[in-house]
Amino acid sequence: MTAYDWPQLLHQLSAKLITGHKDCYSWSVTGAQRASGWLGYSGATEEQIGAIEEQLGVRFPLSYRAFLKVSNGWPISDWTELELWPVEQIGWFAPRNPDFLWQPHSSDRPSIPDDQYFVYGPEQDCVFLRCEYLQTALEISSNSGDGDVFLLIPDVVFPDGEWEAWHLGSKLPGAYRYRSFYELMQKVLTQGQFIE
Repeated sequence: MTAYDWPQLLHQLSAKLITGHKDCYSWSVTGAQRASGWLGYSGATEEQIGAIEEQLGVRFPLSYRAFLKVSNGWPISDWTELELWPVEQIGWFAPRNPDFLWQPHSSDRPSIPDDQYFVYGPEQDCVFLRCEYLQTALEISSNSGDGDVFLLIPDVVFPDGEWEAWHLGSKLPGAYRYRSFYELMQKVLTQGQFIE
């Protein structure tokens, strides 16, 4: 089983966000957060996580469950300015976004062939997404003003039980895809740039 060091990753992300914060941003850092070096929340309980899983009819992948136990949501995720939802706000993407412009593919075959789709890291092309997966995607963040959102994709489950995670954005245009939510958040930590 893979170990996910959420406390270390989230403390590093907190330090980065606190250090890079400017008064002109739409989000703020309190004195208590600055003093503690922590932007997260209290962790969700197993009962809270189990309740939303039962309501949605799924069991979350391990990295996402482990994240929720460390911090039940997250106030801001760097350059995207997305809020990661607490368990009470997690839900399916399609019913929440009925007017979303990208339409799912209607064939029985995947819209993008495997040799183009299952490419991760710097070689992937964000336009090679399977829009049909939006029908079953789990929305785990707010939508930014620029159309960014973080999704978990239960249609793609890896041998370790992790679900594919997307950073979907209309300006990309498409989705950067990761082998787990943990991998996505590692990218958030290392990639994001603050805009002056």
